[in-house]
Amino acid sequence: MNRKELVEALAAKTNSTKADAERAVAGLIDVVSATLKKGESVTLVGFGTFEVRKRAARTGRNPKTGAELKIKAAKVPAFKAGATLKALVNGAKK
Repeated sequence: MNRKELVEALAAKTNSTKADAERAVAGLIDVVSATLKKGESVTLVGFGTFEVRKRAARTGRNPKTGAELKIKAAKVPAFKAGATLKALVNGAKK
């Protein structure tokens, strides 16, 4: 599902306009992004947690030449699914 399909599904599910659904999706993305940028997490009970994880510096290899290169440490966004979402995906009833 892409963003357009998500907006259409949300509009149908909430009986609202596509414009309202687009604003809701854009707002959610903005809030989650801003919160992660501050280094905080967003927890939606039953759905999951968006968080920032630290990736340590490491040594990699150029696949073409085999030369070693240093990869800097980085912060990466991550999502950890909640128990309810995991159960739903694995076929449990709501």
